[in-house]
Amino acid sequence: MQDLRITIIQTSLHWEDNASNRKHFSKLIKPIRKGSTDLIILPEMFTSGFTMNVGKVHETMKGETIAWMLQTAKEKQAVVTGSLVIVDKKNYFNRLIWAQPDGKVLHYDKRHLFRMADEHLTYTAGEKRKVFLLNGWRICPLICYDLRFPVWSRNQEEYDLLIYVANWPKRRSFAWKQLLIARAIENQCFTAGINRAGSDGKDIPYSGDSVVLNPLGKKIAACKPGSESVTTVTLSAAELEVLRTSFPVSKDADKFTINN
Repeated sequence: MQDLRITIIQTSLHWEDNASNRKHFSKLIKPIRKGSTDLIILPEMFTSGFTMNVGKVHETMKGETIAWMLQTAKEKQAVVTGSLVIVDKKNYFNRLIWAQPDGKVLHYDKRHLFRMADEHLTYTAGEKRKVFLLNGWRICPLICYDLRFPVWSRNQEEYDLLIYVANWPKRRSFAWKQLLIARAIENQCFTAGINRAGSDGKDIPYSGDSVVLNPLGKKIAACKPGSESVTTVTLSAAELEVLRTSFPVSKDADKFTINN
C-alpha cells in the first residue's frame, strides 16, 4: 500500500442551485494539478445545501452533476466524491457519489437520516455500508449524522480511511470535533471530516471545521473555521501499519453483526 493524497474542499454553498454550485466547485478545483492528488472530497449535498426541497434539486444517476464529477475525475486523474440529492426508482436518497477517472461510478446512501430536520420523512435510508478501494487503500465513506452512530462506523479490520461529508451546523461544532477524534482513535484509521461553511437558505450558520486526523486522533490538516479552503494532505501508509502492528487493539475488539 502506497501513501494516499487527499484533497478536502471547504466552502459556502449556493442554496438549492445545482448549476451555480458546480460552477463554483469547478473554479476551486481548476488549480489542482492533474495527478497531484488521488481523491477530491466535497461536502454533503454539495449541489444544494442541506435541503428537503427534493423536487427542486434532485437529479438522476444520469444527471448533469454526475457527468460533471466524472469529467472532473478524468481531467484531474483523481476520484471525486461528495453527496447530492438523487432520485432512484421513485425514492429520494442523500447519496454519496464516488466518481472514478476510469468512468466507473459507485455510491453510498446515507444510513442515519436527521429526523430533527425531517430528513427521515423526505429521504429513504441506505441499508449497506460501503468500502471503496483506491491505490491499495480501503476507504469507508459516510455522511454527516452517521458520525453519531459508532456501531455503523465500527472498523472490523475492513478499512484504512474513514470519511464523513457533512452539513454540520456551527452550533453543534463541539460534537463534530470530538466525535471525529473518537472515530479515528477507536477505529485506528485516518479520518477526514469535510464540512461546509457559510449560511444556508434557512440562515443556519456553518463553521466548517473540516479536518484530517491520523489514527491517533491528531490533526494532520485542518481548514480555518468559516473560511473557504482547498487543502491537500498525504496519508502515510507506513504510519498506519506501524500503529496497527505495535498496538493491535483490533485483536481484542468485540465481534458483532448489524441487522438492517
